Amino acid sequence: MIGLLPPVIAAILLASGLAIAYVIGGGAVLAFIVTDNSRYLAILPQQIFSRIDVFALMAMPLFILAGELMNRGGVTGALINLSMALVGRLRGGLGHVNILTSVFFAGISGSAVADAAALSNTLVPEMRKRGYSLTYASAITAASSIIGPIVPPSIILIFYGALMGTSVTALFLAGIVPGLVLAAALIILNGYFAMREDHPRVERQDMPPFLPTLVRSLPALALPVIILGGIVFGWMTPTEAAAAAVFTALAAGWFYEGLTWPSVLDGLRRTAMLSGSIFIIICAVSALGHLGALERIPEAISNAVTALGLGPVGYMLTLNVIFLLAGMVLDIPVALALLVPLLAPVALAQGVDPVHLGIILCFNLCIGLVSPPMGGCLLVVSTVTGVNYWKLARAVLPFVLVQVVVLALIIWIPAISLTLPRAFGLAGGN
Repeated sequence: MIGLLPPVIAAILLASGLAIAYVIGGGAVLAFIVTDNSRYLAILPQQIFSRIDVFALMAMPLFILAGELMNRGGVTGALINLSMALVGRLRGGLGHVNILTSVFFAGISGSAVADAAALSNTLVPEMRKRGYSLTYASAITAASSIIGPIVPPSIILIFYGALMGTSVTALFLAGIVPGLVLAAALIILNGYFAMREDHPRVERQDMPPFLPTLVRSLPALALPVIILGGIVFGWMTPTEAAAAAVFTALAAGWFYEGLTWPSVLDGLRRTAMLSGSIFIIICAVSALGHLGALERIPEAISNAVTALGLGPVGYMLTLNVIFLLAGMVLDIPVALALLVPLLAPVALAQGVDPVHLGIILCFNLCIGLVSPPMGGCLLVVSTVTGVNYWKLARAVLPFVLVQVVVLALIIWIPAISLTLPRAFGLAGGN
């Protein structure tokens, strides 16, 4: 009975509105006491420091800053115009533009919430003006925003790589094809809705000229090329590429004349807040991880899997259900930090490739961003556009079903995520 005390107190603290990092940390300390492991609290600071003393994590604040600068630097308009020039004349063209812009944005910000906010402010009003329903425009914006954390540079892939000791370069390469497959699937679904509901094309006179538009968008497109090219060909580590991305973002911001010193300072403040919140979550969860190691929880999970007769397929299905549900109610960094150290080692012991596993788990959690009851992208889009949250949640369901189908395809065919890492000798995250 006393063992129920930490989770009960944690639930009360969470309901009170206390930040989740403090809830997790406080619950962990209580759990140490309840399980008679309080003597190990003395070495807890060392364990916490070892979790954050990871070179790969240095790239995360820099990529966040690069995304913040690009979002504030007037890049959105250039990318929307390029997407318009490429696919605007198709039936349902602005829906396709929405998805393609998310692909371009994915190579810049690596954040689904940032992409959702940016496109909700710019593209949704334009779609509404062109005859799309506000609900549909908001739904496709939320659905396409999850491409951001899958296509590199991805903040959550860096986080996973640091947690599991997996090559960030391999994870970045592994995310390219799944992200493009997801974009293609969403474009097909948007095409179906465009035919069914007679969505408009962009008129020829409203189309931006292709060549000048491409030239103007080159500074924005240079960022993912610099990041991936530098990392894949060994010219830069992920951290050095992130630093280069910050300078490129500054240059692009000045080029588009959208970046000012106040906006740079605002981006720095936002980066400090986001980075600090992620690192304090890592610290809190590392306390739970240390207790889990003392209590041999991963071994207990492995024994339970064996006792239940779950083979690799059965365990992967169970793992996917757990992460899908976790993504609906938890922030992605929290879910990764809580669940990956406990559940991922069992999958690795059954022969699952660590890079493939990282893509699967992060894809799962990203789907949670557009799933009720606490989908982060749904909340952002609903707030910005004014669409009722539950009405938006219903409208986004067809897109979520397509995302689940794409996830199942990635699980079924590991080559979708592993072909590129293998081509560069990085299969398995080595």
